[in-house]
Amino acid sequence: MEAAGKRPEARKSFARHWQLYLVIAPPLLFFLIFKYYPMLNAVLAFKDYYVTKGIWGSPWIGFKNFEMFFENPIFWTLVKNTLLISFYLLLAGFPIPILLALMLNEVRNQRFKRLVQLVTFAPYFISTVVMVSILMLFLAPRLGFVNVFLNHLGMSSVNFLGNPGLFSSIFVWSDIWQTAGYSAVIYLAALSAVDPTLYEAAKVDGASRFQKIWNVDLPGILPTITIILILNVGSVMAIGFEKIYLLQNNLNISSSEIIATYVYRIGLLNANYSFATAVGLFNSVINLVLLFSVNALARRFSNSSIW
Repeated sequence: MEAAGKRPEARKSFARHWQLYLVIAPPLLFFLIFKYYPMLNAVLAFKDYYVTKGIWGSPWIGFKNFEMFFENPIFWTLVKNTLLISFYLLLAGFPIPILLALMLNEVRNQRFKRLVQLVTFAPYFISTVVMVSILMLFLAPRLGFVNVFLNHLGMSSVNFLGNPGLFSSIFVWSDIWQTAGYSAVIYLAALSAVDPTLYEAAKVDGASRFQKIWNVDLPGILPTITIILILNVGSVMAIGFEKIYLLQNNLNISSSEIIATYVYRIGLLNANYSFATAVGLFNSVINLVLLFSVNALARRFSNSSIW
């Protein structure tokens, strides 16, 4: 009876707000068709795929593809490289946009503030291919700007992109330079929503600028920081494929080969689609576990979480 009573209300709501439902329909269809429906093909990870038989006609082999990946000698190298670069980027790159936003929030000269925002925000619009080309030109062993500068100081040239030990630092700090300004915009927006009366109270109490930042600004943007941290940790294993693949070469591949590039080599170049799907599914499951774990910790120790 209760369900039957809700149906007329749902029809009235649809008739009253049909324009809103019409606006929601296209993005909803987009996600259903291009995001959720393709998830069904993840079953390929449990099959021995034959092009002639198709995904659903290929024979089941259970967890054999996963076993092959876990027993592969390169497995731990892939996991180590992926986690090392991801956590390096998280630890170094996560606090910098927050610090940049806090510093910009303290700037009173609006013209200088807009200039700094422009300079830090502009690199975000550089494409990955152009960004990698810039790095290669700047770090070239013979004619690169960095090595020319080192030579003028009496130092020998360094093959930066050919040194496996330098690869993660080059990737991380170039990524921070490119994205810090864009990420800081989110925190600046959160800072603009902080109650102005809190600043007035801090001024009356004689709080210093650092005390105001510590006791007013940071607590005000803490929910935003928590949500972004959860999302970043939840995508630790999904580190960008394009930039790493373009920066790879035979000299640094021991530290630059990650799960995403391995999936590309195995799946597309070697046409081993079932095995590549299993590796990609493993990567996604790890991300999902991390997302749920960090969200649970955030919900337990703070009032902010995704759900």
